Amino acid sequence: MDFVKFFQTGGPFMYPILIVFGFGMAIAIERYLYLARTSSRTNKIWSQLVPMLKANDFQRAVNLTESIKTPLARLLNYGFARHSANKKRELIESAMEEGMMEALPDLEQRTHYLATFANIATLLGLLGTIVGLIQAFTAVAEADPAEKANMLSASISVAMNTTAFGLLAAIPLLLFHSYLVTKTARLVDTLEMAAVKCLNLMDRD
Repeated sequence: MDFVKFFQTGGPFMYPILIVFGFGMAIAIERYLYLARTSSRTNKIWSQLVPMLKANDFQRAVNLTESIKTPLARLLNYGFARHSANKKRELIESAMEEGMMEALPDLEQRTHYLATFANIATLLGLLGTIVGLIQAFTAVAEADPAEKANMLSASISVAMNTTAFGLLAAIPLLLFHSYLVTKTARLVDTLEMAAVKCLNLMDRD
């Protein structure tokens, strides 16, 4: 099927669906790049921190985390600040949890919009179809009886285009949403694991 013809015959609701899909894909790409970059930097920073922590060189570790703006560096900075004041493990752990709470919004922001945009695209497609069917039946009611069947079948075919396009827009947005939610959860697990390992290294005698 010629997509241009398919789009043009779908009616005015095709344009808002296309706009919603465009916004959704822009968010999906931005979130994917951010999470991929953050995951790579997290692994790199952790590989640099481990030797410092094993050597009890906390000052170098603090300098490293303060010079880098990443979720891992943020939450570890909270813990290092408490450790330098000779606080107990529970207080250091609480400080890291506070850092995690501050880091989470950056990891999760805008991802939920993808599910919302997918629902909007689907609903716009259905609305476009309903409006198209109303217009079709109105036009057929005033048409010549001999032409009613052909006009009605053609009008219904065109009206269904918006539903099809709405679903075509919604499905990839939902897939991206699921993928990004999973990727975010894995990154959060990595941060939590790094925080626990960091606490254990800081507690070594």
